[in-house]
Amino acid sequence: MSKLNISVFFAAIIALLAYLTVFTVDEREYAIKFRFSEIVGTDFEPGLHTQIPFVNNVRKFDKRIQTADVPTQRIVTSEQKFVDVDAFVQWRIVNVSDFYTTTLGDQRRASSLMSQIIIKALKDQFGRRTIKQVVSGERSELMDVVTKNVGENAKALGVEIIDVRVKAIDLPEDVSRSVYERMVKERATVAKEFRSQGQELAQGIRADAERQREELLAEAYKEAEQIRGEGDALSTETYAKAYGKSPEFYSFYRSLNAYKQSFGSKSDVIVLQPDSDFFKYFNNPTGK
Repeated sequence: MSKLNISVFFAAIIALLAYLTVFTVDEREYAIKFRFSEIVGTDFEPGLHTQIPFVNNVRKFDKRIQTADVPTQRIVTSEQKFVDVDAFVQWRIVNVSDFYTTTLGDQRRASSLMSQIIIKALKDQFGRRTIKQVVSGERSELMDVVTKNVGENAKALGVEIIDVRVKAIDLPEDVSRSVYERMVKERATVAKEFRSQGQELAQGIRADAERQREELLAEAYKEAEQIRGEGDALSTETYAKAYGKSPEFYSFYRSLNAYKQSFGSKSDVIVLQPDSDFFKYFNNPTGK
């Protein structure tokens, strides 16, 4: 083996040993050093640190704030009514040694343990309040109390509870369906009442419109009859004056109108004596 190859070989061995001997800690991480599964160090500042290869191993954990969902739970209120509560928690590791000891470094186990603590606190607080209080009236106060209680109990896990919040509070499906059906019936009753009031109002409007129509027609008929009477009177007066001035011409004019009305169609037939008064102007223009 040449000297170059030997140098490369030893350089590779040194690099490997350096890689196995040195580890880095980011400012956003916690680190735990183990010696054959026994914790020998947790207080590591950000930067480079050393370990003994094959004797020590290092595990790192995120020190930033994390969010975990709490499984939806059916909880009973002080009114003995059930609600489905959906919540979440914000937390972070503050004691990495306690965190590893209680959860073996498994975040899913940590979330499960915190969820159990939160569910117990929610049941305790919801059981003291009505639905109205937990939904609106005392919701903020309730969540502050739950956050405080959970924070005290979660210290044993090596974590700090930043906040616990409820995302949704829903009635169970069967209760929601019953409430929905009741609301539909109530709205239908209200709608029926509105329709009844509308029909009553419409009938009143129609009756008033019909009354006004009859009054207008009666007034118009009265006025028309009055005008017609005045016209008839004026016509009679005119006829009388015309008759007084020329009775013979008036008689002739009326006979012509009678002829026009009697023979309005070619098929009209009248059977009379030729010397009757009806034909007097046919026989003699003077009517004599």
